[in-house]
Amino acid sequence: MKQVTDTLVMIRPVQFRMNEQTAVNNYYQEDLNIIPDTANTKAQREFDEFVTKLKAAGVQVIVIDDDKKLDTPDSIFPNNWISFHENGTVGLYPMFAPNRRRERRPEVLDIVESSGFRIDNIVDYTSAEEQDVFLEGTGSLVLDRVGRKAYCALSARADEELLIEFCEDFEYTPVIFTAYQTVEGKRLPIYHTNVMMGIAETFALVCLDAIDDKKEKKSVVDFLRSDNKEVIAISEEQVNNFAGNVLQVQGTDDKRLLVMSSSAFAALTATQIAAIKKHCDILHSDLETIETLGGGSARCMMAEVFLPKE
Repeated sequence: MKQVTDTLVMIRPVQFRMNEQTAVNNYYQEDLNIIPDTANTKAQREFDEFVTKLKAAGVQVIVIDDDKKLDTPDSIFPNNWISFHENGTVGLYPMFAPNRRRERRPEVLDIVESSGFRIDNIVDYTSAEEQDVFLEGTGSLVLDRVGRKAYCALSARADEELLIEFCEDFEYTPVIFTAYQTVEGKRLPIYHTNVMMGIAETFALVCLDAIDDKKEKKSVVDFLRSDNKEVIAISEEQVNNFAGNVLQVQGTDDKRLLVMSSSAFAALTATQIAAIKKHCDILHSDLETIETLGGGSARCMMAEVFLPKE
């Protein structure tokens, strides 16, 4: 089993804008009051620069264009609806926002296969949408693929029973907790686990301040440390700048890189950066429009491919 891959699927947006259907419980979204065409043009520029940086670092990026006919403003975040696993299995996930369900395009799987990967099996959880039950892929699930732990902060987009079903199907141990953010003086659930934590091979970034329950906080730390991860704590303010929305990838000569946005990097302290750099280098890119309107950042844009090669 590997924690890190050198291949990503990324969806280039054609109609990116603030998605009104997700804003009801994604409190990181902000309206910039710009017309949709301008928002999409800016998002495309940020996307293209990000992909260029990843490729320059030796990461393989399978870029797939979104389909304009579908009106899918959040298609730039594919990790929520699909995951690719080492045993040749693909997971398909139920999405909270009806307009996000249209992102699940069969041609994405076809393009991945035509890029030299083998898909043997599809585990499809999408029928749960009929019961208003959701589990939004590796947004809801932060996976320790080697330690076989699935960390999940419960929310309207992360159902406990469906998480347990996933863990049975894919042979993971569930690590269940609730993570909160302060919105207008109230503590409300963070919509996706991968906003407040990211797991790499030998360390993890996690906002412990977001886990209000002391037993749950201790459990998360104990599980991470039991798998020999250095726990690097980040603050709620840093989470607001997407410092938890990170992904470790593999570049040229097996070099490890922690990928994040420039706003996330700017929010980190010198001590935190030094702690990360003991383990790997950092790659960051400006994603300001995507983050502000979309309420997601670098990690959300990357669907990792662990499938076997043909």
